[in-house]
Amino acid sequence: MDQLNFHSEKNFETIKPPPRLAGGDIPIVAKLNEVYVIWHGYLNDLPRLTRYTLGIKIDNILTDMIELLLTAEYLRGKEKLPILQQFSNKLDTLKYFIIILWQVKGINESKNAVISDKLKQIGRMLGQWLKIFPKETPPNLTGGE
Repeated sequence: MDQLNFHSEKNFETIKPPPRLAGGDIPIVAKLNEVYVIWHGYLNDLPRLTRYTLGIKIDNILTDMIELLLTAEYLRGKEKLPILQQFSNKLDTLKYFIIILWQVKGINESKNAVISDKLKQIGRMLGQWLKIFPKETPPNLTGGE
């Protein structure tokens, strides 16, 4: 009978928070996580057809972006650059799909504004991160010195 006692002391133990997410110390990862949480709330509100086409596409791009940032976090120096360039391409694609989603009335203007603003912030953060890497000058193709 002790098993069924829902009022025992052990049911009121303090619940510990979940472990810290990887990338939690990097602001761009935290911002992207914030975008995903917002997006996840929007996804179920999309019209059925849009949810299972454009909605899933956007969701996949966001999870790919999270994966890219977590990968970049563990790479050193110039090894990060190709991953960050892939992330930049995904970010541009995501912005475009969000615009299409708004155009087909999958999300209203205020939801579009919220997510677009966060994506612009991520773009600025990415730009700052990319400034760390020196610009590669293209080789001189004219043959002259």
